Amino acid sequence: MPEVYVHAVEGRSIEQMRALVKAITAAVVTHFAVAPEAVMVEIVEAARHNKAKGGVLFSER
Repeated sequence: MPEVYVHAVEGRSIEQMRALVKAITAAVVTHFAVAPEAVMVEIVEAARHNKAKGGVLFSER
């Protein structure tokens, strides 16, 4: 069972997350030759004050 983890800052809509997991699942099905039911995708969201880029918290951007 392929597992894909996506780490992201919180704030995406349910529609955006639904579209992302659908696209990721399709890519894994195509390239790993598995059934869609075998693919697990987990979106791990971080609060904006718990993630930084370039030394600056996302909550301060």
